[in-house]
Amino acid sequence: MSRSSARLLLVAVVAAALSGCGAPLYVLRSGYQEARILWRRQPIEKLLQQPDLDPDVRRKLALTLDARAFARDALGLDVGGSFRTFARIDADQVVYVVVAAHRDRLRLKTWWFPIVGAVPYKGFFDEDRADEAAAELESDGFDTLVQPSVAFSTLGWFDDPLLSNLLRYDRVSLASVIIHELTHNTLYLPGQSAFNESLADFVGYRGAAAFFAARRDAEGARRAQALWHDALAFSDFLGKLVSRLEDAYARGIDPATRERMFASAQEEFRALPLQTNLYRDFGQGRLNNARILHYRLYNDRLDLFRRLLARQHDDLRAAIAVVLRVTNGAADPYAAVAAAAGPAPGAELAVRPPPGSRGPGLKARPPAG
Repeated sequence: MSRSSARLLLVAVVAAALSGCGAPLYVLRSGYQEARILWRRQPIEKLLQQPDLDPDVRRKLALTLDARAFARDALGLDVGGSFRTFARIDADQVVYVVVAAHRDRLRLKTWWFPIVGAVPYKGFFDEDRADEAAAELESDGFDTLVQPSVAFSTLGWFDDPLLSNLLRYDRVSLASVIIHELTHNTLYLPGQSAFNESLADFVGYRGAAAFFAARRDAEGARRAQALWHDALAFSDFLGKLVSRLEDAYARGIDPATRERMFASAQEEFRALPLQTNLYRDFGQGRLNNARILHYRLYNDRLDLFRRLLARQHDDLRAAIAVVLRVTNGAADPYAAVAAAAGPAPGAELAVRPPPGSRGPGLKARPPAG
């Protein structure tokens, strides 16, 4: 599983519990497990004072505090009390994400919760229950995906701890996840899951690159840049794949044709000049609409954010501030960011006649002589 492809906004579970919506047993179990996680929080600064602390754990806990401070001071993110604490989680506290999409069109099923609005996934602390929910959805005609989540955010409603399962990640992945989750604390638009996650991935990768550059850690900065390179390439690939599939579904395709398109897409993916193994699962697991659209949640139109950053002269803090300003009250946050980012390279050529032409649609004059 790619570490970026399964995160969960657990505030949806908490909000459901507070409002009483949803199945009672689901709400009670989810609220109980979330309370267990929050109850186990330990201040990271106190843990760092333990002389017998594992050296690798010590380095990652210290990096967590440093990344948190960088996100606050250099990027202007709203960190609140998040990532000042650490919590160990048990096997029964892993969140399993269920994603469902229609088989005959690229549309995700959503679940509605207070505060966060419609979200295209549902989390379970019981893998068997997640599998049962997926089976029910499959019988109703949906493609499904079930996978564990690597991190969660309560959007600042609670002081999110660093979870023990994140300690297995390398320092660059850990820093980018922390900055990703703190981006959710700073901006979360109800009902705009793809925008929220894609923005957080952009800030996470670019923020990690800036973080390690500030620490004069050239290898860390290079690794973060490689992750961002692959995210951009994968986002472009997914955008084109989704466009082809939408056209095919609109025409009407049979299951065999759909499987051939999926196989062709995976072959095309394996030929991408990627620098990391961030998305390797896409080329290995069996594809369906749920898997494709779930990946797209975190990689939707990332080039818009790249263009916006370039327009801000690679000042990530300034780019984040622009996003906060232009999306405030915007009906379409992507359109708002696109307007702030300016036209894509080559866009002017699409509307202006080339030099020497008589107007749109007319051939340019041949060169003299």
